[in-house]
Amino acid sequence: MNDKERNTPCNLQYKGVSINGNEENELPLCMENKVRVPIHLKLTLTIKEAAEYSNIGINKIDTLLKQPNCPFVLFVGTRKLVKRREFEEYIRRELII
Repeated sequence: MNDKERNTPCNLQYKGVSINGNEENELPLCMENKVRVPIHLKLTLTIKEAAEYSNIGINKIDTLLKQPNCPFVLFVGTRKLVKRREFEEYIRRELII
């Protein structure tokens, strides 16, 4: 972490009242405003999210993503994400995975 990042309010550890006026056990203001998108509204899912969403194991999903021409894999650098809509369609079509 460089000096610029270290001095931002979100990266400081607060004792007592913070500069945001929060109590010791509360999150800094910038952390409170973090929005959580429900899984059914996301365009892409992590392997863990896809496993929770579909009740299919992480290892099985990873194996499916490694298949050539997998219709629901999206590579972001070396990271593999699951295209949610295509994944749902694949599950609807298949009888055995």
